[in-house]
Amino acid sequence: MPAHQVSPQHVRMGPALYAIRINGHLGAVLLSAFPAMVPERQGAVTVLTGVLDQSALYGVLAEIEALGLDLLEVRQLPPWVGSPERDDTSSP
Repeated sequence: MPAHQVSPQHVRMGPALYAIRINGHLGAVLLSAFPAMVPERQGAVTVLTGVLDQSALYGVLAEIEALGLDLLEVRQLPPWVGSPERDDTSSP
């Protein structure tokens, strides 16, 4: 049986920056359920942004489901400047 090859794009080591879009405006009480995330209103959508490892991401998604919120999108963002994940070898 041939071995399954995993491409480097699918291997995630450590935390990453995520943006999670939720339909509607979340008030202070609902936002308190996501202390590791930074909220931002974009029109009729709330975007929660934060650095999460895989376990924390699943926890946030489970909380969104438990609260009955309308999840629109989960997006992994490119590494931020100064991140150890970044392959930038140039010095400042």
